Amino acid sequence: MKRVTKNEETHPTKSKEAVAEPQTGLISTNSTATTMEARENELIALAYSAAEERIRNGKASSAEIVHFLNLGSTKSRYEQESLNADIALKKAKVDAIHQTEVSDKLYKEAIEAMKKYSGRD
Repeated sequence: MKRVTKNEETHPTKSKEAVAEPQTGLISTNSTATTMEARENELIALAYSAAEERIRNGKASSAEIVHFLNLGSTKSRYEQESLNADIALKKAKVDAIHQTEVSDKLYKEAIEAMKKYSGRD
């Protein structure tokens, strides 16, 4: 594997070794993520940091600025609350279905036990 360093001239304090992967040709940094979800979260955090830096430097595109303005809007917060409530409701429904299945199984077992006890098998 060939070792390459990120653009040290523009980011001398942020030089991080990266490894070129021969199969894909992609360059991956030394990530601490052990799952794809964790890696995705790292990349999202990096993207947010880069966007924040561009906003602070006055170099952000209008699309980036509008994106973050929309995230902070009341409508966006209500939509997120609604999504969270929908998720909670769906989880409650799944739990209720599982509980019903367990109850049905227990009732059937109790009926069978009563039949055996009363001699109606």
